[in-house]
Amino acid sequence: MKAQEIECFRSTLQCDESQIEVFDLITGRTFSEKRLRHTDLVLIGGSGDYSVAQGGPWWPAAAENMILLHEISKPTFASCWGFQAMARALGGKVVTDLPRAEVGTIQVTLTPEGKMDPVFGIAPPKIEVQSGHQDIVECLPKNAVCLASTDRVKNQAMAFRGKPVYGTQFHPELTRQALIERIQTYPQYVENIVGLTVEEFAVQCRETPDSAELLRRFVEWICD
Repeated sequence: MKAQEIECFRSTLQCDESQIEVFDLITGRTFSEKRLRHTDLVLIGGSGDYSVAQGGPWWPAAAENMILLHEISKPTFASCWGFQAMARALGGKVVTDLPRAEVGTIQVTLTPEGKMDPVFGIAPPKIEVQSGHQDIVECLPKNAVCLASTDRVKNQAMAFRGKPVYGTQFHPELTRQALIERIQTYPQYVENIVGLTVEEFAVQCRETPDSAELLRRFVEWICD
C-alpha cells in the first residue's frame, strides 16, 4: 500500500514520479531545514497500522518533524494519519474511538471558516470524500481552525492560522478504485467498522472529484 499511496498522490496532482522524494516517518529519522529548503511541499499520508493515539517508539521523531514543518511554515498537506499526527504534535488531542470510526465514501460539510478558506472555499458546501480511520482528532491545536465536519466526527479538516499547513481526516488523494484496493488489502477493517464484506462495501463506494480538487487547489494556492 505504500507504493499505492505514492501513486495516488502522484496521479491526483498529475506530476512525474521523479518529482517525488519519499521520506518514511516511522524509521525515526528527522527532516533537516537544509533538506526542506529544496522541497516545494510536503504531503503526509500514513498507515492505520500505526495509531497516532497509541503512539510508539516512532512517535517522538515523527512529532519533531511535524513541529518543524509548522515552525518554518513549509507548505504541507496531511491526510488521515498525517492529519492526526500533525494535530497531536501541535497540541491537539487524538483518541481511538471505534463507535465513531468511518470507512467508505462519506459526505463532509464545510464549516463557515471552510467556506471562506482560500483552498476549501472553492468547493461545494457538501463534499463527498473517501475515508478510513479509527483514530479521531478530538481537539484541534489552539492555532488551527476546523474547515469541515460530519455528524459523527467534528474535526474532518483543519488549517493553521497564518501557515500554509492543512490537514484532512479523509483522503483527497484516493479515487473510488484506490479505496477499494486498499480495503481489499485490509478486509477486516471494513468488516469490523461497517459489518460488510468487501464486495458489499465496494458497491457503496462512489467517485469523489470535489475531494481530489481540494488537493490540486492547495498546490495552486501555494504557487500563486
